Amino acid sequence: MQACRRGFSPAAALGMQFRMSDSLIEVYDRKVEQGLLRPDAAQRGALPCFAEVLAYLRKPAPKAGLMGLLARRKPEPPPGLYLWGGVGRGKSMLMDLFVAHVDDVPKRRVHFHAFMQEIHEGMHAARKTGTSDALAPVADNVARQVRLLAFDEMQITDITDAMIVGRLFERLMAAGVAIVTTSNRVPDDLYKNGLNRALFVPFIDMIKTNMIVHELVSETDYRQHRLAGAQVYFSPADAQARSEMGRIWDELTGHDAGQPLTLTVKGREVVIAQAHNGVGRASFWDLCGKPLGAADYLAIAGALRVLMMDDIPYLSATNYNEAKRFVTLIDALYEARVRLIASAAAQPEQLYREGTGAFEFERTASRLREMQGADWAAD
Repeated sequence: MQACRRGFSPAAALGMQFRMSDSLIEVYDRKVEQGLLRPDAAQRGALPCFAEVLAYLRKPAPKAGLMGLLARRKPEPPPGLYLWGGVGRGKSMLMDLFVAHVDDVPKRRVHFHAFMQEIHEGMHAARKTGTSDALAPVADNVARQVRLLAFDEMQITDITDAMIVGRLFERLMAAGVAIVTTSNRVPDDLYKNGLNRALFVPFIDMIKTNMIVHELVSETDYRQHRLAGAQVYFSPADAQARSEMGRIWDELTGHDAGQPLTLTVKGREVVIAQAHNGVGRASFWDLCGKPLGAADYLAIAGALRVLMMDDIPYLSATNYNEAKRFVTLIDALYEARVRLIASAAAQPEQLYREGTGAFEFERTASRLREMQGADWAAD
């Protein structure tokens, strides 16, 4: 079992680690016994990493009158957890298990991209008031509302996020907000090769100093396991296809309705209509009927591990621009090894019926066929 550790870990925490985490382990074991989860030693071994955060949250929150005194004394940041590893290993499931287990604590569980979008919108509104530091009132407002923030799928691809996330986390932690996050990347790989990355490195150091950094090393990709051997391409796009797509969505998300996911790409907003735990769902026209380009599709591929795409129509010279965007999207998903689940008017080889671009589409049809494989994207 990999040990849980971080830059500072009071000796007392070791004594309470097992006591505070036992009940969470019991919840996990009970779900295994009920057949709701598959037993996984790596997942079970990660549960003690939540113990210090849980112990902190079970303590009474500091009284409002003490906040100024605490600020002057620069209290130690609250414990946090950065849980990272390959896709489909159960990181989000464990975080959700923990969040549900925390009783009577103001908390929020949110996709990291969606949260950062809210922060940018709040800062935009704050600037209109003439404030010299637009981030401060936005972060303080978040801190007044929650003691626990749980972020899913942390990754930094946008320079505007990279330039503020360090100050944001620092201010939230100083206000006593505990942060738990999942990521597909080790902290040192966040914002890798990004513009002005040297300015971002202190944030990485903050994560490694103030949070437990734990790799979930399970060898099983449960998301792919659920899809292995399952039909993932449905044609024609009729009522039965919609029913099957809905069933798969429910299975992958635990019947969660999902929320819109907004990605900021070069100042533009790209919206996925429904998203939950790295699974997104949108229609062909949402993604290919709008003037999106390669950068937008790369951002989508970077934010999702499974894309469910509804109602791919027949393609021809009459919708040539939409067809070109579709080709670009499939290329981005293919290179990023994102699993595609789709409903379409016809099988891949019959989608592009005639006109300019039909010959070039043969490569896309081949990729669509390959992406239906039971073990595709399992690496």
